[in-house]
Order: sequence, then structure tokens, then C-alpha cells
Amino acid sequence: MIVLGIDPGLANLGLGLIDGDVRKARHLHHVCLTTESAWVMPRRLQYIHEEVTRLIAEYQPEAVAIEDQILRRQADVAFKVGQAFGVVQLACAQAGVPVHAYGPMQVKKALVGTGRAEKEQVIYMVKASLGVRELFNNHAADALALALTHLAHQPMQVAARLARA
Repeated sequence: MIVLGIDPGLANLGLGLIDGDVRKARHLHHVCLTTESAWVMPRRLQYIHEEVTRLIAEYQPEAVAIEDQILRRQADVAFKVGQAFGVVQLACAQAGVPVHAYGPMQVKKALVGTGRAEKEQVIYMVKASLGVRELFNNHAADALALALTHLAHQPMQVAARLARA
């Protein structure tokens, strides 16, 4: 199963692609999209939409795992991140790829075993799980962590669907 993990943001948006299952995942690609603050908002959103659409077309993921938005204290930041979140979901809907949202504590618990894990522990587990040695952008690392979280939750989601049927 190919999974695209997305750490949404307007200035920095992390994307990470993995292939495999919960026991053996393989790193395919990761990148951090950066938009310039000098760009007008429609241009920033267009760039994000185009790049997410391009990656979906190139890798054809079966699922997208995105960080569920938490309430932020700064309304202007939350609004901007929310716009990027919406554009990403639009690109996924246009491609027909299902989107699954996971909160930060779910990611930490899936990768480290506790929802209170430190960011460094999560990054360590991403590297260990995927055999990635080089240091990379934190946003891309978060995106890969989200993709791994989906692989960990996917068997449970299948079982729940079967139980409902």
C-alpha cells in the first residue's frame, strides 16, 4: 500500500510517501514545500495544490494521512494553515484518494508507544522504521510519521469495516 503523509502548513508543508505494510515499510520520497510570505495568498495555495496534485499523480497513493488540525491560540495562523489544509483535501478529493486524519498524540503513540513522546523520539522511529539515515526537514519527518501511523491503524480500520458489514 502506498501512503502519502501530509503535515499541513502554509509556509512549510511536509509530504512523505511510503510503500508497504505495518511490518515492512519502504521510503519512497519526502519533501517540504515552502511558500514565500511575499507571495499573495492565492499563489501560495495554488502552488500547494499543484505540487500535491503532481505527487498524487506520480505515486498514485491508495491513502492520504494528514495531521488533524489542533486549535491554535493565534487565529490568523490557524486560518492560514486551515486554508492550506483545505487545498490539500481538495487535491485528494479530485484524485479520488481517501483522506485519514490523525492527531499528534495518535502519531506519537503509534510510533513510540506513548502519546507523550518527544519529537526527537518520533524522528528516531521514522528513521529506524524506514532505514533513512540522513537528517531531513522536521515537516517532512512529520509527514512520514503520519504515513507510518496510517499503516499501523489500517488493519484496525479494515477489521472495523468488516465488523460493520
